[in-house]
Amino acid sequence: MTHEALRLMAVHAHPDDESSKGAATSARYVAEGNRVLVVTCTGGERGDILNPRLEGNPEILRDMPGYRRREMAAAAEALGIEHVWLGFVDSGLPEGDPLPPLPEGCFALEPLEVPVGALVRQIREFRPHVMTCYDENGGYPHPDHIMSHKVAVAAYEAAADPDAYPEAGEPWAVQKLYYDISFSVARIEAVHRALQERGITSPFEEWFETRRNRPHRQATARVECSAFFPQRDAALRAHATQIDPDGFFFQVPRDVEKEIWPYEEFQLARARIDVADGLEDDLFAGVVAEGLPVSRVGLEAEDRPRGGRLGA
Repeated sequence: MTHEALRLMAVHAHPDDESSKGAATSARYVAEGNRVLVVTCTGGERGDILNPRLEGNPEILRDMPGYRRREMAAAAEALGIEHVWLGFVDSGLPEGDPLPPLPEGCFALEPLEVPVGALVRQIREFRPHVMTCYDENGGYPHPDHIMSHKVAVAAYEAAADPDAYPEAGEPWAVQKLYYDISFSVARIEAVHRALQERGITSPFEEWFETRRNRPHRQATARVECSAFFPQRDAALRAHATQIDPDGFFFQVPRDVEKEIWPYEEFQLARARIDVADGLEDDLFAGVVAEGLPVSRVGLEAEDRPRGGRLGA
C-alpha cells in the first residue's frame, strides 16, 4: 500500500538500535514516499567496541562519541531516514552482583519530565501519524531502553495535551503508538528451526536457549519488508563499532530469512483512531492524513473510537 507523505517516528535508546529493530520497515516506508524520523535518546557514549576487528583502535578510543555519530549518519543514509539526537548521555549497561549504581547525569537517571519535554518538542515539530518504541521491558532490560519506553509513552500522551509543555509548540495528536517486537523469541525460534531442518548450523543455539523464557508478546501488525533487508544490513554494517560483520546478525542466509520471516512485527499499545480487528499489514492503516483535532484526545477510554487498543 502506497501512501502520500505520511510520517512515522521511531524512538530508540542508542545509535544502532534503529538498524537492528524495525529498520527494513523504515526503509520500506521511505521508499513508498513517506517520511521516517528516528529519534535517538542518547549518544551511545558508553558503548563497548563489539567488533573484534576494531578492538583497541586508537581513533575510536580517542573519540567514541564522535565516531558513533558518524556511524549513525551513515546508517541513516543507508535507510533513507531522517534523524535527530534527543541529547542525553548513555547510561551504560551495569554488570555485576550487586549491580553498580548508574553514572551520575545519565539518561536513565534524568527526571522523567526533562526527556519527555524534549521528545514532545520533536513530536510537535515532526507531527508523526504513528510512533514506535520499545515495550515496558525495553525489549531487553537495558536501563536506557526501559527509560526510552517511559519517555515515548509519556510524550505520546503529553504532545496532544495543550496544557502540557506549552513552550514545546502546538499540540499534535499521534494516532497510533506501537511497540517494536520485531526482534522476538518467535522470530528467532522460527529461523533457528528452519536452519536446523536444512542442516545449517544455527547462530542462535545459545541465544535461543538463554532467552526462550522471555515474555512472548502478541503481534498485532506484520509489515512485509524483505525487499529492504539489504538496506537494513547496510545500516547495521555502518555501526562498525557495535556490529561484528561475522556475528549472528549476518549468519542466517538471506534466502532462508526471506522465506521463513519476511516481515517485522509490532504490537499496538495506544490508539486514538478506529483500529480494525485482526493482524494489520501496515502501521499507517486507518490514519487520518491531515491529523486529528486535538479535542479528541481528551476522551475517556470508553468513548475512544471503536477498536482502539489502550495500554499493553
